[in-house]
Amino acid sequence: MSNPSPPPSPFPSDGAESQEVRPQAAPSGVPGAADAGPATPAAAGTGGTGGSAGSTGTAGGPEVEVVDELPAPGSDLVLCAVDGSEGSLWALDRAFAEAAAYRKTLAVLAVVNPAPDGFVAGMAEIVQDSVMRLIESMRDVAERAIAQVRANRPELQPPRIVLHVLQGNAIALLLICSRGQHTLVVGSRGNGGFKRLLLGSVSTAMVHHAECPVLVVPAPKSD
Repeated sequence: MSNPSPPPSPFPSDGAESQEVRPQAAPSGVPGAADAGPATPAAAGTGGTGGSAGSTGTAGGPEVEVVDELPAPGSDLVLCAVDGSEGSLWALDRAFAEAAAYRKTLAVLAVVNPAPDGFVAGMAEIVQDSVMRLIESMRDVAERAIAQVRANRPELQPPRIVLHVLQGNAIALLLICSRGQHTLVVGSRGNGGFKRLLLGSVSTAMVHHAECPVLVVPAPKSD
């Protein structure tokens, strides 16, 4: 599969260039994929699992549809992972540019993994309220990020924006979502990343194993 040349970068000239990588198919031994529970949607108090959860009205563009299910594979979407970090905000900016230039649906992925190692027996019900609050918080973070990019970039309007609120292992879910899509856009480092590293664990996994072209977007260089 081949794509046309990407549009001009929307980033300042003093920032590093985005990297587009055509990765390999994900093998069975991908780090983080085995413990995924990857097809688990986040109910998040948004109208149940596996279906539409509503929409958020935003002036100057299409409504943001909010769902708690995975994007359909092979949908030719522009995907972008958002976690509230500065890096993911820059990635979202570039994803808006990609979706607007190619007239593709922009699928924003907000993934929450509240219990990486699983709950201790008998604790699931006790912590459920905290999990729901965490998921709602991530949804709010993603919606505010979308609103911020729209405010800064009114000329970039994808034809459709869908926010997918998901619960599970971020790497495994993003790999599943990447199947047959137009582009996956990620920041070079998300929350928890170390500044000395060129790429974080998520972006590294996407470059090597995602099943669509990948754009890794660095934040601009700081003085």
